[in-house]
Amino acid sequence: MTMTTYTALEQALHQAPRQTGTTELASSWLLGFDTETTGTQAGRDAIVSATLVLRNPDTGYAGDTVAEWVINPHRPMNPRASEVNGFTDDFLAAHGMEPQEAISQIAQAVDLAQRHSIPLLAYNAPFDVHMLSGDLRRWKLDSLPKLLVVDPLVIDRAISRRAGKRTLAYTTEYYGVEPHGDFHDATADTTAAVDLIEPMGTLYPQIGRLTLGQLMNWQRDAHGQWRESFNRWLVERGRRPITDEWL
Repeated sequence: MTMTTYTALEQALHQAPRQTGTTELASSWLLGFDTETTGTQAGRDAIVSATLVLRNPDTGYAGDTVAEWVINPHRPMNPRASEVNGFTDDFLAAHGMEPQEAISQIAQAVDLAQRHSIPLLAYNAPFDVHMLSGDLRRWKLDSLPKLLVVDPLVIDRAISRRAGKRTLAYTTEYYGVEPHGDFHDATADTTAAVDLIEPMGTLYPQIGRLTLGQLMNWQRDAHGQWRESFNRWLVERGRRPITDEWL
């Protein structure tokens, strides 16, 4: 893993191959993404830390190109979020980048990867994608087009019938992924999520054989099937069903 500046990540993305709809997930380059935020409400809360991890499948973790951002959100941390991610208002005010610059850089890197058909990978991807979109709107920056995304949570729900929690920590343990750092750190979480794809594709070869052209519809269908099953469970317990859509 090589920690870089945004400029170095941008250069690495320019040098990455241009993939096609026939590229299989097992052999695809990936751009991992994770955020830490002031809270959980996209459009109201804001990103305070983000990481992008560019993964070459031929070199794995050792060849990762990584860029990190700490951002002054110009809004207070929710105390509960601060307890989880460790960021405080004082620290962010003193050390955070201005959000217009940081969010613009993140979006430009994502867009460049998309133009190479390199999927954006995020665990529970709608959260991070919606948080980024909310910050782009807040600071009147150009929005991103529809994204090609890999969501290991959606994939895991579809292929693994295990019981229990499906947090990133539990899921990486199940697939034998050793974390590089502590969870709820954007870089450690991003790397762990990217690391899931290889063992998923090994245990379930049909996942590795998914092409980039198939990927989005497959995940939308998988999420829809999970939601239908989960809603039956909720209704049986007198609880309100969920209506959320995937990306």
